[in-house]
Amino acid sequence: MSTVLCFDFGQIRTGVAIGNTITLTAAPECTLHSKNNQPDWKAISVLISLWRPSQLVVGLPLNLDGSDTNATTAVRRFCNQLMARYKLPVVQENEQYSSIEAAQRLKETRQCGRKKKVSKEDIDQVAAAIILENYFRTLQ
Repeated sequence: MSTVLCFDFGQIRTGVAIGNTITLTAAPECTLHSKNNQPDWKAISVLISLWRPSQLVVGLPLNLDGSDTNATTAVRRFCNQLMARYKLPVVQENEQYSSIEAAQRLKETRQCGRKKKVSKEDIDQVAAAIILENYFRTLQ
């Protein structure tokens, strides 16, 4: 089994999902909060130590025409930092519409009996899982 961690990086929050390349499934894991405008490296290190992934996937924000968004540079910097710190391969996967799809999935779940309000943290985690699912589709 090859474990993969996925990050939906943001300046304030970063959604995290876990998956594996055998079943090609992904599940929301947690949402990390940035500290002093920096990723929560301590929490990321704990996750990497716990799950021991063979690679990392990071959602890459792009415009519909494929050009960079305002956030693309920060995400690429995060990817470079991940590679330098953990010596793991980092794949960038287009994240277009992942947060919108995540919010929709969570709202549908809520309508089916879930009473809790959909939080931004929930959306970030599910968006990371969607990004990872999309990446797994490219492997098939």
